[in-house]
Amino acid sequence: MIFYGKQSIDQNDIDAVVEVLKSDFLTQGPAIEKFEKCVAEYCGAKYAVAVTSATAALHISCLATGLGKGDILWTSPITFTASANCGRYCGADVDFVDIDPSTYNMSIAELEKKLQAAEIKPRVVVPVHLAGQSCEMDKIYKLSQKYGFKVIEDASHAIGADYKETKVGCCKYSDMTVFSFHPVKIVTTGEGGMVLTNDKDLYEKLVLYRSHGITRDPKLMTGTADGPWYYQQIDLGFNYRMTDMQAALGYSQMQKVNEFVSKRRYLAKRYNELLKNINGIQLPDQNEDTKSSWHLYVVRVDFSKISKTKNQIFAEMKEKGICLNLHYIPVHTQPYYENLGFKGGDFPNSEKYYEEAFTLPLYYSLTDEQQDHIVKSLVEVLQ
Repeated sequence: MIFYGKQSIDQNDIDAVVEVLKSDFLTQGPAIEKFEKCVAEYCGAKYAVAVTSATAALHISCLATGLGKGDILWTSPITFTASANCGRYCGADVDFVDIDPSTYNMSIAELEKKLQAAEIKPRVVVPVHLAGQSCEMDKIYKLSQKYGFKVIEDASHAIGADYKETKVGCCKYSDMTVFSFHPVKIVTTGEGGMVLTNDKDLYEKLVLYRSHGITRDPKLMTGTADGPWYYQQIDLGFNYRMTDMQAALGYSQMQKVNEFVSKRRYLAKRYNELLKNINGIQLPDQNEDTKSSWHLYVVRVDFSKISKTKNQIFAEMKEKGICLNLHYIPVHTQPYYENLGFKGGDFPNSEKYYEEAFTLPLYYSLTDEQQDHIVKSLVEVLQ
């Protein structure tokens, strides 16, 4: 089977993990800081905090902004549910901003219109860089300055991407940026995530929330330390610590990040050429200021021109040995969020996207021959 995504692990990755397994530290050791420094330097950010998942990263990022009961977080409906759930974890309300029908990222026009109309403005906005393409972050940043909200970039798909000639993750247009290192992502640690920021105060809060709200730093304690063994819990935190094995794998993977992204860009360009004249297929659009890292390759089908249903396309492609996927089901249509008052029709661009979109296989080890087979099979199914 050709799956929609998969990790790429080589002997250097294996050796890096084995080296940690033979070392003195399996967790809370030097591999964590080495990995954090590597990602921060690559992106051009001052600070990085490695955690157990991008969901954990989003959670502590929201906590670091002070998000809580009575506040509102806005994000895109076309994302994994964690982009919205992180607000609920903090006791905040959640709302959504519809997508741009071309890029599938948060619509700047819809965001501005919603901000102008909202009686209660959001405390946090989470733009999602879908498929590896950055949102229009300079415009979102300007709106954040005007309306006073914090910006947390959900860049789970977008390590290695560029925006206006800077790396996604540099936090030039945001307070924090979150990456995911799940196995299907561009760089993997097995499970894992990271928060980047240029704000020292936010960084210190992130470190605190990552590990139970506990500190050994005398400057942060109340009173005087009893001795070298002493620590204090000064806030309610969580056990979101990444292991050294994961960090070692991540550091090894980061040595190949440009190679990984370059191959994905090659494959995306090749898809564009192979599919450009296929009747009923809409190819992904790229904003001129962005250079996607192409975590996903999403196409849309105009079903008025195709005799098949989406279910039939998925089933027939699977019979040909190809597993498609769909990113994503609009979050506001999930039962949990419907119970909070959302309903179908609230965000029409997102709902239309869901009706038409599916994800083709795209990963580092995908060959030209496999890609040819995918395209040939898709054309056969659609016709």
